[in-house]
Amino acid sequence: MTPRSRQPSRPARARRSRSAAAAAVLGLLGSVGGCSLLDRGDEEASTPRAAVADERTDEAGGTLRALSLGPVLTWDPQRIASRDDAAFAGRTFLRTLTAYQPSTDTRNQSRLIGDLATDTGSPNANLTAWSFTLREDVAWEDGSPVTCEDVKYGISRTFATDVVSGGSTDALAVLAIPKLPDGTPVYRGPYVGGAPAAAGVAAFDKAVVCKGATITFTLSSPVSDFNEMVTQPAFAPVKKSADKRGEGTFEVFSNGPYRLAAPWRASTGGSWVRNPHWKATSDEVRQGYPDRIEYQEGIETQTVAQQIMADGDSSRGAVALGSVPPAIQQHIVTVEALSDRSVTADTGLVDYLVPNLRSKVFTSVPARQALAVSTNRSAYVTALGGETAGRPTASLIPESLPAHHDESPLASGERGDPDAAKVLLGKAGLTLPVPIRVAYRSSPAADKAMAALVAGWTDAGFTPTLVPLEEEYFSTISQPAAATTYDVFWSNWAPAWASASTILPALFDSSVNLSTVGPGRDYGYFSDTAVDSEIVRISAIADRGEREKAWAALDVRLQSVGAYVGLAERRSLYIAGSDVRNLSANEVIGGVVEFADIAVRR
Repeated sequence: MTPRSRQPSRPARARRSRSAAAAAVLGLLGSVGGCSLLDRGDEEASTPRAAVADERTDEAGGTLRALSLGPVLTWDPQRIASRDDAAFAGRTFLRTLTAYQPSTDTRNQSRLIGDLATDTGSPNANLTAWSFTLREDVAWEDGSPVTCEDVKYGISRTFATDVVSGGSTDALAVLAIPKLPDGTPVYRGPYVGGAPAAAGVAAFDKAVVCKGATITFTLSSPVSDFNEMVTQPAFAPVKKSADKRGEGTFEVFSNGPYRLAAPWRASTGGSWVRNPHWKATSDEVRQGYPDRIEYQEGIETQTVAQQIMADGDSSRGAVALGSVPPAIQQHIVTVEALSDRSVTADTGLVDYLVPNLRSKVFTSVPARQALAVSTNRSAYVTALGGETAGRPTASLIPESLPAHHDESPLASGERGDPDAAKVLLGKAGLTLPVPIRVAYRSSPAADKAMAALVAGWTDAGFTPTLVPLEEEYFSTISQPAAATTYDVFWSNWAPAWASASTILPALFDSSVNLSTVGPGRDYGYFSDTAVDSEIVRISAIADRGEREKAWAALDVRLQSVGAYVGLAERRSLYIAGSDVRNLSANEVIGGVVEFADIAVRR
């Protein structure tokens, strides 16, 4: 493993006053355009990585304004799908058995710690059962204790897919609950009663057992990182008496430091105030510094950025929840008064290409290798918006994950090597030029980024035709007909938790993806029984360090045979007002603003 990059040092510059920076904002949008740092070749200007460089504070009090375009679709734990919403919920009102440690050092953000549980759990010898003991002094907002039965009930709601849907369904996949002929679990959730449901209830009660403060899960097969899986909101507790079932889209019953002061207003937001029954002594994750968090959604991202950059009376205590638009990013990173209150973060979302193994062009390994070798990742990132919008990467494994590595067998530098690619095309027995059709999800930014790849591919001997698809992109490329229409597919992926187990099996395990109805997420129809077997083997490795090292080695193997071509890990840039303290971003939970210890000057 290689150490992850440290926070860059800030170059010495003449300090500009806040008023001068605010004045510069006035003419910003008309002059910046689509330029980027990489366009200018400016190697010095940058924002801090993950955390601002100011002195951190433990001062409590004040009101923090969180500004977002939104919309938040739900605050129901078992319905939450958005990484941004999950991150905010998990630091303010929703606690899970385990959680990832807040840290200003990106190398420590993947450290797993106990949250509701006293530790990170105990597995049995073959990893088919996991037990967690709950802390004694965790309470709901009404003062009642959070119990083992509350955790069990919350998880049970995941099975009520006709009432509660949208969130992670990992519990349905891993718990030892028998399946019906159509593949659905015999258990249908807590809202179905009577004799027909009895067998399902019995199966769930056997798979999830409460004994005092200890909850034990029995799994259908070994899951070595189950204790990381339960960091997801879908595994959070729900108090049965507070469950609004299908009507609870925005209902919040908190066991964290904040509760809703009044019902959430869709498209507008809500006010989060202190939960008087939350105890800092029972929480190793959250500090809960602000007295109040005013969450306002429905504001255009550009408007949010401009307001906070201007740093007026109403925005000094505000933080942007959305990444600053690329047109404004360059100004922020080159003006010290602005860059001092901004951070950049890798998001974990990786753009990549998938060669279609059913295409006549890419049936051979050398042809797929040629595509990888000729891909200009640097040009792709520049077209996206530069170093604050993304970073070139050959790997699907984000930099913040323990399995991250820098070994890229086919990455001939970030700009590619067309000459080496020509040699590989010759080994593949293809006659130059080689026509290829490349499908991608169209957007203004994607159109520019994909167009930036054409020159390198052309120099290598390909004749690329870009095919932009605007609607229902992923459902289109997952249809069998796509395999006979396109040679290369663009895609993207982000891990569900801090393990490559949520990346490589999901995308390249042919045993779970490929079927007569389509390729699943394995859009290129990659199939290798040895790889499938290795996925099974790695999944049963108990030691986290050894397991993630094995995932890294498998990733190198996949790259070497051209199973995919990495392009870029997306990045976000956030800005806050001058009264905001402890501004940082957490890359493991999505490269989002970290609310565990953010503070505001009163």
